[in-house]
Amino acid sequence: MIFAPVMQRSPFAPRAADQALQRFLLNQLQASAPQGFQVQQDDKAVTLQLDVPGLAREQLQIDIDGAVVRLQSTEGAPRQVRRAWELPTEIDAAASSAKLENGVLTLTLAKRIPAPTATRLAID
Repeated sequence: MIFAPVMQRSPFAPRAADQALQRFLLNQLQASAPQGFQVQQDDKAVTLQLDVPGLAREQLQIDIDGAVVRLQSTEGAPRQVRRAWELPTEIDAAASSAKLENGVLTLTLAKRIPAPTATRLAID
């Protein structure tokens, strides 16, 4: 009969192989996530800055539907861009603006102020 020493490990201490797998998976997720944009928010607006090098104003299309913003490049553009964001509040399209400068698209999306829906009824 052979006796071998038993090593006890803490059940919560990850092994080196587990840590390596976790690093690999995190790197893959970060690599597949779209890069090249920044979001800033204040009380009145949300500002998105996106890198779209090589595209002209005429080659970009921006659609706003409620709280969803969609950006896509048109046919014939040198590169294809298709992204969408859902914001926590609805967007006032009339008060929003877009500016393209040096390959950086800046979207200033004004938040829609909700109109009060309370109504007072007269008592007969």
